[in-house]
Order: sequence, then C-alpha cells, then structure tokens
Amino acid sequence: MSVWLPTAPCTPGGCVEPARAAAAVPRAVLRLTAVTVLLLAGTVLSPLGGSIPAEWVRRWCRTIVRAMGVRVRVTGAAAPAGGLLLVANHVSWLDIPLLAAVRPARMLAKTEVRQWPVAGALAARGGALFIERDRLRALPGTVARIADALRAGAAVTAFPEGSTWCGRAHGRFRRAVFQAALDAGVPVQPVALRYRQEGGGPGTAAAFVGEDTLLASLWRVARARGLVVEVEIRPVIPPGTHPDRRALAHAAQPAAPEPTWTHAALAGQGSTRAR
Repeated sequence: MSVWLPTAPCTPGGCVEPARAAAAVPRAVLRLTAVTVLLLAGTVLSPLGGSIPAEWVRRWCRTIVRAMGVRVRVTGAAAPAGGLLLVANHVSWLDIPLLAAVRPARMLAKTEVRQWPVAGALAARGGALFIERDRLRALPGTVARIADALRAGAAVTAFPEGSTWCGRAHGRFRRAVFQAALDAGVPVQPVALRYRQEGGGPGTAAAFVGEDTLLASLWRVARARGLVVEVEIRPVIPPGTHPDRRALAHAAQPAAPEPTWTHAALAGQGSTRAR
C-alpha cells in the first residue's frame, strides 16, 4: 500500500457495535436472496444503458437498500440534469445504491470493485470510472477523465474521503476530484449520509471498515433490525463560487458528527487500509 493513500482509524472490532436486536437467520437469508436477484436483474438489463428511464434506476437502487431491511429517509433534491459532481461521506457499500437513488451517475470507484461478485460487473457496465489508488502518477489522468465526463453532461459520484469511516467520525475531503468540477465548470452536489438505529440513535451496523470483508458486512446488515439511513441532499454549489479546489472541498465537507458520538478507535487503535 502506498503511504499517500487516505486512511481511517476505523476497525470492525473498535467501531462496529453489536446489534441490539438481530433479525432471524431465515429473514436475513431472504434479504440477501432478494438483493442478489435485484443485482442480477440489473446486470442483465445494464446493456440497455441510457434507454432505461432515470426514475426506474432510482427506484431500483432504493429497492436494493430496502430489501436489506434498511429504511431510507431523504431530504432535499438533486439537480435533475446536466453535468454534476455528486460527493458524499463514505460509510458503507450501501452508500453506492443510495447515491444512485439520488441521481443516477457514473461512479468513481477503486479498481478492486471490479472483482466484487455481481456488483463489480454491474459497476463496469454502468460506466464506472475506476481509479488505481496505489499509483499517484495515475491521478492526473483520472481527474482529466472525470472532467471529460462532466463536460459531456454526465453526473459523476465520488467519495472524497478516499476511505470508509464508521460514521462516528469522518475524514477530510480530498481535493483532487474537485479539480475536475472546476475544470469542467459544473456544479457540486454535496450529500450527507447518516446511519441510525431504531429509535434515532447512531448506528454502525452498516459500516464497512478496516479489514472487514464484503461478505461479513452483507451478513451484518442483513441481520440488523431497525436500521435507518438519512440522506441529506444539501444545496448545490454553483460553478465559479469558489476560487480553488481547496475552498470547494471545504464547502462540500459535511458537518462534524453529533458530539454524543464517541469514537473508540480514535483512542489509539491506529490506521487501517483505505477502501
């Protein structure tokens, strides 16, 4: 792993709290089966590309999240058309369908996502822009490709923290991806994602952090009960309102987590690899 990669101190053992109430195993298996069927259906239909109405894509993505037993609460609205950089804090693999439900877009993803079963093929066919995070020299080329997609009128989704966090804390937004928005002269749409337990308290069951495996995370979410995700679509940042990528990244950065959230991993558990 390159030393320049963004890292987070979050680990499954230090950050992910045990579920207060777990769904029965048969129900969890049913949830995973439903999601698999939905993903396979999406893979089959993905060659149709732009001929599929955006509203259908949004509903399909939200159905994936709900099929896992997660309730979704959305506030605000995204820009409906035109080039747009959609950015959000990063907690879980669930973030990907959640943001696609906000506005279907080309995803900026690490190259390892190509190897994910079913979802990897779906991401590739959906026009994902893959980034080799361990090659710093490849970054300018990636920024140029993102800018080209934005100029062509596409929406591009990115997680500027560069790593998943558990939700009790978050990382600083890295500036590189915002250069693409500046170069293309398009607006930025910030989105804040917050996962909560039933009753309103913060929840970490959905966190996909540290050395967690995708399979373990899938099973943990499928077993969780009362998991809620709040999707706050913040006002669009118009082009030309910030002089450079540093100021633009700062404007898009989500607010600090609620002060009642303690972060055990920050007390000395060290860094983990970036996702």
